[in-house]
Amino acid sequence: MEVINWKGILEALLFAAGDEGLSVKQIASVLEITEYQATDIVEGLKEEYISDVRGIQVIEIAGVYQMATKKEHSDYLKRLVETSSTQGLSQAALETLAIIAYKQPITRAEIDEIRGVKTDRPIHTLVTKVLIKEVGRAEGSGRAYLYGTTKEFLDYFGLNSIDELPPLADKSDDGFENGEADLFFEKFQQTIE
Repeated sequence: MEVINWKGILEALLFAAGDEGLSVKQIASVLEITEYQATDIVEGLKEEYISDVRGIQVIEIAGVYQMATKKEHSDYLKRLVETSSTQGLSQAALETLAIIAYKQPITRAEIDEIRGVKTDRPIHTLVTKVLIKEVGRAEGSGRAYLYGTTKEFLDYFGLNSIDELPPLADKSDDGFENGEADLFFEKFQQTIE
């Protein structure tokens, strides 16, 4: 009989789900178990985190479970956020910022499509640094958030307006995906270092 580490699997699933979290129904579906069994596994994992000296916990918000930091560590987390705001941007964040700057307003899905990878973390970083913000909702099903740059973006790069961005390459080129982010990256590399 195979012993399955359900708590370890659940922990990995919750970590991967991030801020969106997972409902009991989703957990049961992925693990191919009943919702009752899924609830037992979630409660067991929650108890382990509560009784352990770990810095994270499993919480339930609006019917979904997600991993979160424990409140008693908030002072250290604040210090981390304050110090990381003085650090430069990663290449992923800079590429994401370039796409948003040139294509705004734009949805996360459109950014993901252009970059070819998920952009959850770079977008979170850029929102945290107040370089981008939600500027509305897209039409259609789901009404995804639209992102655009902020006044802080202009200040960060020493621009008076978005019109001062370097011009894009000729439209006959392969398109935004293949070159324009690099153009932005080269132009402003010195600014972030």
